Amino acid sequence: MADDIDVANDNIELAIKSRLSTLEKFDKPSLSKCKECGEDIPIERQKLGNVTLCIDCKNTFENRR
Repeated sequence: MADDIDVANDNIELAIKSRLSTLEKFDKPSLSKCKECGEDIPIERQKLGNVTLCIDCKNTFENRR
């Protein structure tokens, strides 16, 4: 029978896995131009992977949330 600590650890592990599954994945190639405004995306930002927005558009998108 599991004790309280084991149950708590299992609950935390499930919560972490759930949260990680909703995060953006960076395993696809980045765009060289922003899909919103068409501005160039800096090479250093492209190296992150799966980048589709320039910094300004990304900030605007995140501020709307």
